[in-house]
Amino acid sequence: MDYRIIRSNRRTLGLEVTAQGELVVRAPRLMPKWRIQAFVDAHKPWIEQQMAKVKRAAEATPLTEAEIKDLTARAKVVFAERAAFYATKIGVTYGRITIRHQKTRWGSCSREGNLNFNCLLLLAPPQVLDSVVVHELCHRKEMNHSRRFYAEVLKVFPEYHIWHQWLKDHGQALLHRLPEKGT
Repeated sequence: MDYRIIRSNRRTLGLEVTAQGELVVRAPRLMPKWRIQAFVDAHKPWIEQQMAKVKRAAEATPLTEAEIKDLTARAKVVFAERAAFYATKIGVTYGRITIRHQKTRWGSCSREGNLNFNCLLLLAPPQVLDSVVVHELCHRKEMNHSRRFYAEVLKVFPEYHIWHQWLKDHGQALLHRLPEKGT
């Protein structure tokens, strides 16, 4: 398995699979090559999993502007319905809902209670969309990612971790459906 080593003043080894499918190993300056190779070998299943994600993302067909417009219009309706449904269960209120098509975020909640969601979530299973809605609404109770925050999330959505993992495994492929800027 080919990889590039970046040495620095760090104390531990780290692995990264870039969006281009390159394996990068971050290592302490004086770490012997054999220890780096052993680390890579020990993490081969994880590396292969990350490489598969990159491959899926590269194969994703970009959406047209018309498809994004349609997705955004449908998302406005769906997210309004889901937020209203879960806000009642959680016991919170919220401000306005904005639909975006970002390359890095699935959702956010401002201190004022305004919610932002990525329209691409409509391309995921409905449970994924619900998990993001619940996550953002629970920020109305806890504006952090503490144990208390996740306790609130799990109270309303016990399968949260399953669908959060789905998003980690398949999210890059969804994000690659957005066209590059200027195309």
